[in-house]
Amino acid sequence: MRARLSDIAQQAEVSEATVSRVLNDRPGVAPETRQAVLTALDVLGYERPARLRKRSAGLVGLVVPELDNPIFPAFAQVIESTLAQSGFTPVLCTQTAGGVTEDEYVEMLLDRQVSGIVFVSGLHADTAANHDRYRALIARPLPVVMINGYVPGIGAPFVSCDDREAAELAVAHLVALGHRRIGLITGPDRFVPVQRKVAGWRAAMTRMAGVAEADLGPLAELSLFGVEGGEAAAGRLLDRGVTAVVCGSDLMALGAVRAARQRGLTVPGDLSVLGYDDSPLMAFTDPPLTTMRQPVIAMAVAAVRALVDEINGHGAPHSEYLFRPELVVRGSTAVAPAAVRFPYARSA
Repeated sequence: MRARLSDIAQQAEVSEATVSRVLNDRPGVAPETRQAVLTALDVLGYERPARLRKRSAGLVGLVVPELDNPIFPAFAQVIESTLAQSGFTPVLCTQTAGGVTEDEYVEMLLDRQVSGIVFVSGLHADTAANHDRYRALIARPLPVVMINGYVPGIGAPFVSCDDREAAELAVAHLVALGHRRIGLITGPDRFVPVQRKVAGWRAAMTRMAGVAEADLGPLAELSLFGVEGGEAAAGRLLDRGVTAVVCGSDLMALGAVRAARQRGLTVPGDLSVLGYDDSPLMAFTDPPLTTMRQPVIAMAVAAVRALVDEINGHGAPHSEYLFRPELVVRGSTAVAPAAVRFPYARSA
C-alpha cells in the first residue's frame, strides 16, 4: 500500500512538504520532527523507505535455559528489548532437555559471526563444568557477559542477584513472624547460586533463629529444580516438623504449597512458604506467593550495557556486579502457629 503524504502529514501534524523532505532523507528537518514523521509511518502501517531503516549494529547471541521457568523468558524479553534499543539484533537460543546444548548453540552463533553473547544461568553457574569454553571465547576475542553465576579468573563482566543476601532476608522475615524451624529447599549444590543461598540461610539461621550449626543439616533439602523437586523436598521437611520453608525458586515454592495441601495442611496457616525470583503471575497464585524478587530489569540492562561497552572497545570492568534482591510480602507467609510461638502456654 502506497503511503499518501496527506495521511502521514495529518498523523504527524506537519506539512506534506516536511513529510516529503523526511522520506527523501533531505536536510533541514529538526530531529524530533523527523522522528514524528517516521513514527507516523509506523503507526499507519507503512513500510519505511530502505534508506531510512535503522541498520543493525550486529547480531548478539542470547543463550538461556529452558523457558518452563517464567523467570527466564522475563530476562530474555528485557535483554532483547535493550539490545534492540542499542541497535543490535538478538538471536535467542533456548535450551531444552535432550536438545541443543550450550556449546552447540555457541558454535551456531560463531558461524553467524555474532558480535557478542549473553549467557543466562548457563554452564558458568555450574562448578562441575569445564569453564575453558569461556576462556576460548574471550581469547578469540569475543565479548561475553554472564548472568547469575560466577567463575573466578574469567575476564568478563558477571551480573548476579545477591543470593546470599536473599536467603538472609528470607530467614529474617520468617523469624520476625515467630518461626524457628525454617527449612531450605533449593537445587543441586554444584551451582554457584545454590551455594550462596545455602551459605546465607545457614548464617541467618544460626544468627537470627538461634539454631546450632550442627542442627541445620536435617533442615536443608537439595532437590531438582522445578515444581516436582520442591514438592518432594517439602514432604521430607514436613516430616521433620518445619513450620516454614525458604525455596530456591518460585516453582519450587509452588511445589511446597502442593505438598502441604496433599497432607491436609494450609498455607500459610500451617506452613509458610517463601519463593525466589518473583516470576510473572506469582501475585495471582493461591495463595499469592511471598518471594524474593530478582531485579530483572536492572540486571538485564546492566548486562547489555556491559556487553555493548565491550563490543565498542570500551572494556567494562571484569568483575561481578551484585544486585540487591527485594522481599515481596504476599499471602503465603504468616505468623507461626501458636504452639510454636508459645510452646508452654496452657488454655484456661
